[in-house]
Amino acid sequence: MSDEEFCEEESVSNTSKKGDGNFRKARGEAKKGELDEQLKEYINEWRKQRAKEEEELKRLKEKQAKRKEIRAEQEKKLAQQKKEEEERLRKEEAEKKAKEAEEKRKRLEEAEKKRQEMMKAQKEKQTAAGPGKGGAKKADSGMGNVQDARREMTKTKEQLEEEKKISLSIRIKPLELDGMDSDGLKAKASELWEVIVKLETEKYDLEERQKRQDYDLKELKERQRQQNKQKAIKLGLDPEALTGKYPPKIRMYSKYERRTDTRTYDDRRKLYEGGWDVLCAELLEKTWKEKMDDWTKRPKTKLPKWFGERPGKKAGEPESPDDEDEGPAEAPAGAEEEEEEEEEEEEE
Repeated sequence: MSDEEFCEEESVSNTSKKGDGNFRKARGEAKKGELDEQLKEYINEWRKQRAKEEEELKRLKEKQAKRKEIRAEQEKKLAQQKKEEEERLRKEEAEKKAKEAEEKRKRLEEAEKKRQEMMKAQKEKQTAAGPGKGGAKKADSGMGNVQDARREMTKTKEQLEEEKKISLSIRIKPLELDGMDSDGLKAKASELWEVIVKLETEKYDLEERQKRQDYDLKELKERQRQQNKQKAIKLGLDPEALTGKYPPKIRMYSKYERRTDTRTYDDRRKLYEGGWDVLCAELLEKTWKEKMDDWTKRPKTKLPKWFGERPGKKAGEPESPDDEDEGPAEAPAGAEEEEEEEEEEEEE
């Protein structure tokens, strides 16, 4: 290849390279422009979506604020209605209680008036009948006193205070001393003196009645206590077991055996008061008696003669028969040794 051809080819390659570079550059710019346009479209679309979301959020916040205002107004109305309802119920309850208290006061006033009239009539009858019959009637009215005491004990402190106020309002009348002369004042003073005497008499009667009731209650409690004692003794318990506040515990025969103890109180007391020593002494006494009976019932044998005389024979005693002498002579040696040991034990 010549130099001219080489130069031509090189120039052709350079021009082709330049054309490729320009083409690539133009193509890259075109792609970049398309991407910029797409990005602008995306940004615009996002801004529109964001604006819509902000408008929706703003609308929801306004709606929420309106709902809160409406709810606050409704709660305020409900609280006002509830307050009015409670106030109305309170007023109705107070009116009802006041009405019941007034009715009760009137009823107690009527009962107090009837009681005073009945007591007055009873006193007039007693004064007309004489002192002897009145005492007999008082002696017979013990059960009535107990019933009255029970009725009084069932009342509460509020009821007693209310009855006391009503009774005092009926009994204590206002003093009208205005416009009275000396004679009127004297008559009023004498009337008050009679009222004081009557009240002191009633006070004394009530005190005596209370003393009698206290004595009756004390006597009944003592009777109940004695009955519980007898019942406990029959059941084999401590006499004071049923007189306490709580029932007695179930006594078991032993903590190792699930069996109820049927022994009486005296048996357990003797056992804990040295009963084991007594039982041991009785057992030893019994065994000693058995051994003593066996010893007294043993077969007795006489000792053989020694050089014509029986050992242990005293002077002046008659000779033993020959048939009795033969028996011990024929006794075995083992029996003689046992007899000697028994004699040694007796001597010791």
